[in-house]
Amino acid sequence: MASTISVQPGRIRVLKEGTWRPSDQTVGPVVYWMFRDQRLRDNWALIHAVDLANRTNAPVAVVFNLFDQFLGAKARQLGFMLKGLRQLHRQIDSLQIPFFLLQGDAKDTIPNFITECGASHLVTDFSPLREIRSCKDEVFKRASDSLAIHEVDAHNIVPMWAASSKLEYSARTIRGKINKLLPEYLTEFPKLEPPKKKWTGMMDKLVDWDSLIDKVVREGAEVPEIEWCVPGEDAGMEVLMGSKDGFLTKRLKNYSTDRNNPVKPKALSGLSPYLHFGQISAQRCAVEARKVRSAYPQAVDTFLEEMIVRRELSDNFCYYQPHYDSLMGAWEWARKSLMDHASDKREHIYSLEQLEKGQTADHLWNASQMYWAKKILEWTKGPEEALSISIYLNNKYEIDGRDPSGYVGCMWSICGVHDQGWKERPVFGKIRYMNYAGCKRKFNVDSYISYVKSLVSVTKKKRKAEEQLTRDSVSPKLNSV
Repeated sequence: MASTISVQPGRIRVLKEGTWRPSDQTVGPVVYWMFRDQRLRDNWALIHAVDLANRTNAPVAVVFNLFDQFLGAKARQLGFMLKGLRQLHRQIDSLQIPFFLLQGDAKDTIPNFITECGASHLVTDFSPLREIRSCKDEVFKRASDSLAIHEVDAHNIVPMWAASSKLEYSARTIRGKINKLLPEYLTEFPKLEPPKKKWTGMMDKLVDWDSLIDKVVREGAEVPEIEWCVPGEDAGMEVLMGSKDGFLTKRLKNYSTDRNNPVKPKALSGLSPYLHFGQISAQRCAVEARKVRSAYPQAVDTFLEEMIVRRELSDNFCYYQPHYDSLMGAWEWARKSLMDHASDKREHIYSLEQLEKGQTADHLWNASQMYWAKKILEWTKGPEEALSISIYLNNKYEIDGRDPSGYVGCMWSICGVHDQGWKERPVFGKIRYMNYAGCKRKFNVDSYISYVKSLVSVTKKKRKAEEQLTRDSVSPKLNSV
């Protein structure tokens, strides 16, 4: 059967050919194991899965395996993700594609699902992170010989393996490679139609999303959900293109000049949570940004540099550098410099608890861990401890933690990754130095601290009111017992 939608071959890696044959009278279904790209629209992996199903006259299903507390994720991250998946489940039903939510160890649940439904193809999206790759390798080992396995990079605009076949030193070394391939890959998406053959296999179980979300929010309450960012694919498009407060429609103009000024948070795109969870496609963002470049060329160029070159550089680092979260992943000059100064006297030494609670002598750092990992290097016993703490805090508190960009951010701050050597100084060695005085030159520090304090005050009052409301609702029940 002829294909109606095709994906550029460069986006797809055939990890296993499988022994199935197109001549087989009954071809098993195509299963898309979704994890990094949690969306219906603009999803090359889903497009490829449907295309495969149509070409082999087979049905298609989407499965998502819920990792429990993945890399320290709390209510903030898991609540956001699950609310987005709840919306996705409703939307994907409209295409008559079943959505299966699996819980448990994916090394067991995915092979079991594939066997039970008799799949001919498994399509996965791509992640450079070690835990995901290890899990996928184990799933592939347990799969039957007949199963074909395809991996699609639906996260990057230029697929990671097409952009470069080696570890790149910096943005300077990868930028030209990516820009050369953009005309081939930065294209409009085809419209995704329902698959031609309907699914008649096992039925997807009813998911009690409300109970599941309540559970993870309750268990991860140590880091509560955020309120400024609404989860889901529709909300992501609203942040990008909304008529009221969309980034490209209302806030783009000053992006290049104000994005690093924390006193002006609206200057940021606000897209990072949606990009991290794959609730919006980076390619969609780039396609739409290019349409308005004539009005704001500098802002659009800066935005595309951050979203394409810098993000894809992070994927490159985490894929080709197995030690992307340790001192072993630093360049030799940086590692030597850090170890030469590891025993230098520090003005302050703070524990993890003190850093986590913002109990330092630096009011700006306490306000929101500004220039944060640089100070952690300065305030801990050595670079290994500094890196470990910075990754822990990033993964625990950031809505987009556990992301290649987060690991690279920590490695840049502490290990000089994608940077150059600077003037040697105590503690930092040749790693780029940042301090309070430098921040004062860039923005109004006092204004920012006041802004953060006002946010904290509002949050505390709201939390106190919620706790009182909970007590009031419980008291009558206790009195009636």
